[in-house]
Amino acid sequence: MSNLEPTPQLLLRGGREAVSGQPVQELLKPRIASLGSTAVRRLLPNLGRRMVGAWCFVDHYGPDDIAEEPGMWVPPHPHTGLQTVSWLHEGEVLHRDSLGSLQTIRPRELGLMTAGRAISHAEQSPRQHAALLHGAQLWVVLPDAHRDTAPAFEHHAALPTLNSPDGLHATVILGEIDGMRSPGTTYTPLLGVDIALADGADVRLPVEPDFEYAVLTMSGVTRVDDVLLEPGSMLYLGCGRRELRFEADTDAGLLLLGGEPFDEKIVMWWNFIGRSQQDIEQAREDWMSGDRFGAINGFDGQPLPAPELPPTPLKARGRVR
Repeated sequence: MSNLEPTPQLLLRGGREAVSGQPVQELLKPRIASLGSTAVRRLLPNLGRRMVGAWCFVDHYGPDDIAEEPGMWVPPHPHTGLQTVSWLHEGEVLHRDSLGSLQTIRPRELGLMTAGRAISHAEQSPRQHAALLHGAQLWVVLPDAHRDTAPAFEHHAALPTLNSPDGLHATVILGEIDGMRSPGTTYTPLLGVDIALADGADVRLPVEPDFEYAVLTMSGVTRVDDVLLEPGSMLYLGCGRRELRFEADTDAGLLLLGGEPFDEKIVMWWNFIGRSQQDIEQAREDWMSGDRFGAINGFDGQPLPAPELPPTPLKARGRVR
């Protein structure tokens, strides 16, 4: 999924100096952004916080009634230095990329694209699609040692699950929890878990005290660590916990995101992640000139042009504003 903002900010982020070693409860409110015909709630980067572990971008969209609409339509666009994670609760998304991948992603299937040195892709709802579309699109920054790795795409239809008699069903998207590990490739200590809670559930999950965590409420009313959460909100929890308590007043769906605090400084602009403004300038030039990112076959539409770079010099910023 692309960042379609016409004037994206140029940001330097990362580093551990703003990560609390103690548990916190920081409610992050979404910013509404446009993704073609789809409105999304952007939780990361946020006015208060820019990263959770190596998770650096979180969009939550839907549920939208697209029965009489084309649905998602994101033209070909580039990425560098990151992984994209496509995650659905309802509907389907058709993924195409410059490696030749063509894959329909369905609810609770993992679509994981590693951009590495360069890739381009496009996403759209299939011509024949379900009436509802509901999901999240997330980015994971690659560490410097792997940011120029070869691009790749993975689709995992079967993922490990955890079930509790107290009303919890969890799907491990990335990383490992309670002895269950996702087959998805990761490059930093990371965790992504989809959690479904039944009405009246009151459960606890073990977590790593050295990881920082955040929880995105996809649907239903929940309490996480005794904080009431409405759909579309994200609660940042910091580090220092060994377990997390989840309670539900209705059937509910959440995403638990976590990882070791990312200790590198990165520059993130539009759909690129680098380590300097020069990295971003080169990626933009290569995309606009047709170099490095390859071509996508079968998409009915033109590639997205890159926005103009801002005239102001790059300013150093950390994990929080």
